[in-house]
Parts: sequence; structure tokens; C-alpha cells
Amino acid sequence: MFHLSSIPEWLLLCIYLFTMAPTIVVILLENRNPVKSLAWILVLIFLPLLGFILYLYLGQDYRKQKIVAKKSIRRLHNRPKENLEELDVDNSSLSESKKHLIHLLKNNSEALAFQGNDICIYTNGVDTFDALFGEIEKATREIHIEFYIIEDDEVGKKFRELLIRKASQGVRIRLIFDFVGSFHFKRPQQNELRAAGIELYSFLPAHFKITIRKNRINYRNHRKIVIIDGRVGFTGGVNIADRYLTGNKLGMWRDTFMRIEGPAIHGLQYAFLTDWFFVSRQLLSGDHFFPYIPPIPDRDNVVQVVTSGPDSDWENIQQGIFVAVTSATRYVYVQTPYFMPTDIVMSALQTAALGGVDVRVMMPEKTDTPMTQSCSYSYITQSLEAGVKIYLYRNAFMHSKAIVIDDEISTVGSANMDFRSYEQNFELNAFIYDEKTAVELKNIFLADQQLCTEITLEEWSNRPISTRIKESVARLFSPLL
Repeated sequence: MFHLSSIPEWLLLCIYLFTMAPTIVVILLENRNPVKSLAWILVLIFLPLLGFILYLYLGQDYRKQKIVAKKSIRRLHNRPKENLEELDVDNSSLSESKKHLIHLLKNNSEALAFQGNDICIYTNGVDTFDALFGEIEKATREIHIEFYIIEDDEVGKKFRELLIRKASQGVRIRLIFDFVGSFHFKRPQQNELRAAGIELYSFLPAHFKITIRKNRINYRNHRKIVIIDGRVGFTGGVNIADRYLTGNKLGMWRDTFMRIEGPAIHGLQYAFLTDWFFVSRQLLSGDHFFPYIPPIPDRDNVVQVVTSGPDSDWENIQQGIFVAVTSATRYVYVQTPYFMPTDIVMSALQTAALGGVDVRVMMPEKTDTPMTQSCSYSYITQSLEAGVKIYLYRNAFMHSKAIVIDDEISTVGSANMDFRSYEQNFELNAFIYDEKTAVELKNIFLADQQLCTEITLEEWSNRPISTRIKESVARLFSPLL
């Protein structure tokens, strides 16, 4: 029988050196965040075999290897200009801080700014699915759908039945789902939809092979997009799952979803069609997908649909949040299920608080994984020391990803306040410049705050040393979570 002990120590050492040393050199040459690089190097040193496998699957940096070819992206950028009534930002009445943010997001992500949209915010599962399924029911021509998670549960079954019924009525349906997030959305359910004439693709299917080139399992499509007949759309943090209606072990999930009607639909459409090209290699463009949509009267809001991911040159959403937070003069209210901010975002929050801005962060008291909870908790002390107020949501699980600033700027979408959302996942957030929407989101935050426990620096510092050590150790892995 073969025993590992029968291998000479010098041979094991050679295997270790010839495997780990080149991998560590590759990590160093990527010139990424030093904290993230150091975390991977520590994993490789102390868990050599497991660490090497984890790096192949989870650690490689594809940001410089664009997933969608630039030539094809430019062809999508050539949307019919006469149909896109983009806001003339420089000659608008917007404040200089808003103009600055809009220009940033246009330059880093090609996010056009559209004025005159109808926006409706949903904060519970019943209202969300009633609105979403109701609009799908009204479809007469075309439906585009993209979700991170599609579960095989009651909501998932109702969702599939609705799509099959609409397809039988002649509505063309295109569906993208994430391979990892929709793990329970199995082949029989997929084939059922395909048999009904629905076009569907999984995003970045995982290849469980030890290979340098194809392991992109770490880069997931976390976006949530629905567009019906090119006239109305939805985005936010909600997935297709029962947990928003009946809850799970954490209780009922509290999330934020929004319905958009108006010219900003073009932003959602562009994001979907870019992802559709990647999964299907079908380039869809032209008047059919980008018809003229007039601004809705008496709607002065401006909306930018911003995407980010490993296919972009910049961390687009993170940069937008940084500029928005640092422009605040009165308040910044944040809701996030995971609070593992990058250095740039943490610095923005601390700087705003130290400058007298009322900065509040709301996160769940308990998360769906102990590791992320411990890691999130490790960022609380330094936040409190800068004057950031921390609220732990105790009414089940807070999954909302929403930020509102000064009754002027707000953002709702799929991006959590963590490394993965800002640097690794494909994400989408709507940035909204509008007092009405901002005030509504502020009031929602204040209502949720009544279901929270506010943390004080004194009580947080007096917790057992063992708990704080556990959180500090978890924090070492925050760039990898």
C-alpha cells in the first residue's frame, strides 16, 4: 500500500517549492491589493496543497483579461443615438457634486444619464413578486431576465410556470442565471423551459479541472435585471426564492427592489445585452432593443445604471460610492448584508463621519455564514471610533443593498459593501439623483432602524477577547470571501 511517508523528504520539498514558488511569484506580479496578495500567500504557505487548489479556483485575477471583447462592446455602444435622450449634464440644473459623480460614472463605465423616470421601491417579498410577476404577465413581445439565484422552490416553480405560459403566447424570453448561485436550478427545470421555446444560458459554468486558464468559478454574476417589452424594468437585491415570502432559518429576508419605467430602461437593456453576448455570442443591437422612450412628464429624477466586474478597467461601483460618500454634507445611510468594506470605502465613511456627517451603517445581527458575520463584525470598532453609527438589524435577515445621501443621491442594486462585490463579481447598481426617491429610502432606513440595536463603542470593546480574536482572524480572509 502506498504511504505518503514513503516519499523522500527532499522530493516533497522540491514539489512544494516548484509548486508554491511560481504561484507566489504570479500573485506578486499581479500587483493587486497588498492585503489580498498577502492573504493568498499565507494560505499557500500554511495550507500548500489546499491553498494551491483554492487559488486556481478562487484566486486568479481576470480583471486585465477582459471577458467581453472590446470590439463587440463598442458595437453595443453604437446604440442608435437619436433614440437615446441622454441628459445634457453640463447645462442642467444639477448641483456640481451630482455633475461630478455623473461624469465619473460615464467615464469609468459608459453609464449614460437619463432624466424623467418613474421609480417604485419595494421592501418586502409580497409586493416585490406581485409587481414583478404582474408586469411579466402583461408582456406581449419580449422579456429579458438575469438573476444570480433561481431556486427550485414554490416561488421558483411559479416563476417557471409564468415564463412557460408567456412563451406559449408568443413572447420571446431570454434568461441568464448564474451557474453557482442557481445551483439548485437543475437541468430538468432548465430543459423544461427550453422545451417551451425559452432561450436560457448559465453564466460562467464551473469547470472542475486543475487548469490555469479556465477556472473562473470565483467570478460570479450577481446582477438582477428584468426588462419587459423594453418599457419597464426591475433591479435590486432580490433573487427568485421563497426566503422573501416564507423565510428560512434566519427568518424573513428583508431586501430592496425597484421598478423603473422611462428612458433609464436603456441602461438596464445595455447591461443585459452585454451579458447576453457573453453567454450566447449573439450580438443584439439596434432600434428594436433601444427604441425611443420619452421622459415621463413631472419626473425630474436622473438615473444611471452602472455595472462593474472583472471585465471592466475600474471598480466602477466602488468609485461611485466613494465619490458620493465623500461629497456628503449632512448624512449617509447604508444598508448592506455584509460589511467588509475595502480600504477606500472605509476611509470614505470614516472621513465623512469625522467631518461631522451623520454616517449610519445597518447590517444584519446574524448572517447566512458564520465566517462573513465574524469578518463583518471585525470592522465595527474602527467605524465606531470614527463616529460611524452601527445598527444591527434583529428582525430576521437584512439583505438590502441601498445607500442614501443628503436627500439628493441614492443607489440601489446588487452590490454588497464588501471586497467581492467591488472587485470580483459582476454587479449592477442604479444611481438615482432625486429628492423624492432619496427621502423615500431615508424613511425606509429610519423605519428599519426601529428594528435594530445600536452598538456603542464601550459595549463592543468589552466583549470577550476570544470573540474579538475570532473576528480578527476572520478578517484576514476578508479579501477572499
